Amino acid sequence: MTFIDELLLFLKSRYPVLHITSIEEERVEYILRKNIKNTLKRSIFTWDFIDGYSGNPNHKGIAERNPMQALEFIERLNPETPAVFILKDYNRFINDLAISRKLRNLSRVLKLQPKTIIIIGSELNIPKELQDLITVVQFQLPLEEEIIKELNRLIEVLKIDVEIKVFENLARSCQGLSLERIRRVLAKIIASFRTIDKNSIQVLLSEKKQIISQTEILEYCSVNETIDNLGGLKTLKEWLNKRQTAFEIQAINYGLPTPRGLLLVGIQGTGKSLTAKAIASKWQLPLLKLDVGKLFGGLVGESESRLRQMINVTETISPCILWIDEIDKAFNNSDNKGDSGTSNRVLATFINWLSEKTKPVFVIATANNIEALPLEIIRKGRFDEVFFLDLPQQHEREEIFKIHLQQFRPNTWIEFNYVQLAKQTEAFSGAEIKQTIIEAMYQAFYEKREFTTEDISTAIKDLIPLANLESQQMLKLKKWASSGRIRLASTNNISLD
Repeated sequence: MTFIDELLLFLKSRYPVLHITSIEEERVEYILRKNIKNTLKRSIFTWDFIDGYSGNPNHKGIAERNPMQALEFIERLNPETPAVFILKDYNRFINDLAISRKLRNLSRVLKLQPKTIIIIGSELNIPKELQDLITVVQFQLPLEEEIIKELNRLIEVLKIDVEIKVFENLARSCQGLSLERIRRVLAKIIASFRTIDKNSIQVLLSEKKQIISQTEILEYCSVNETIDNLGGLKTLKEWLNKRQTAFEIQAINYGLPTPRGLLLVGIQGTGKSLTAKAIASKWQLPLLKLDVGKLFGGLVGESESRLRQMINVTETISPCILWIDEIDKAFNNSDNKGDSGTSNRVLATFINWLSEKTKPVFVIATANNIEALPLEIIRKGRFDEVFFLDLPQQHEREEIFKIHLQQFRPNTWIEFNYVQLAKQTEAFSGAEIKQTIIEAMYQAFYEKREFTTEDISTAIKDLIPLANLESQQMLKLKKWASSGRIRLASTNNISLD
């Protein structure tokens, strides 16, 4: 059922008070006037705190700065006059005892008359005594059809030509923004580039960053990593390549469900975080990182509220990628005892959202200790796939050395013996391989010369890989991965030696 269908049904059924939560006041009012007048033939009265009632010259200025008088006006109006009263920001006043009492008294009259109060506010804060009286109607941000229609209108007004591919990406990136914000961003794009092209997408992503900055739970990550910066992980890369265009309009028209997400498991330094950044860069989607530490609050109900806020923001920004780093620390089976059930409630809400979400939010979760995760998260249906990122094999280490040496020495990287270095770094992670190159550079810079393969070999001998320090944990991960319950990110076979 659409917003209009639901709204008209409530009005016909004589629901006394409706609440529409939205920041798009003008768009809500336009849709209300267009549909109520044409379908129900009701008079519409609009009130706000500053101007009082407006629109009708006979009532102009009534109840200026007087919320109680706004309700008294409704009570005095002819009982036989079918009417809808739009009260803007009235949610700010309903917690007042006198207003609350007046609304309850008035509702008994409204049920017998063809009159309805519609409160439009940016926040939903209904007191308990009014929860049974006020009905909340969900008002969504512009859907794809509305965005395309508005973009076509703006482009026609601006008299510019836009490539079909650019237009489709632009429409996709506009999802999650209000129409007013879309108009402002388009004006900014034209002012910056004098046209609309592929560079326009970055301006839209910056606008979405402004929305994210209003919450402390999520962080907008700027990414410059690419899939090419990932050594090895052939199977994972192939899986990602097949889904690169899954968020585009052609895929939606094809009937293809948008990918839900990935759970990446492996010891530290195997490229889990780098993968999250590379996916966002390749798919050209905003990357939001969830700060798990700030998710849990000290007050009763605060953690659940923060989780709902996180979900609301990510769905508003969608299509996007939500990166949850070290999810095993957030929902650790052994750490949620004695917290009055907060962790279990947050986990239940989070898992339910993972399973039921319809918005194009691709969730990438990383974990170091798979045993700490509740089975509900690992179960199929939460994520599209669970990948195990093992320590790189010989040919993958060669690739990793080449990638980093090309970054540090793009003109002379071929002079390094990366095959020899790869043989020396068995049980090293990708991050540890990079660190050996950095250590070699420090040493050579200290001695005022260029670093060599021998300097890297020396650094390798001095570094003890994490896999040697946490050999038992690594062995458990390998055994779990070899059981067939998880997909391998690389094509190589797992060695349990």
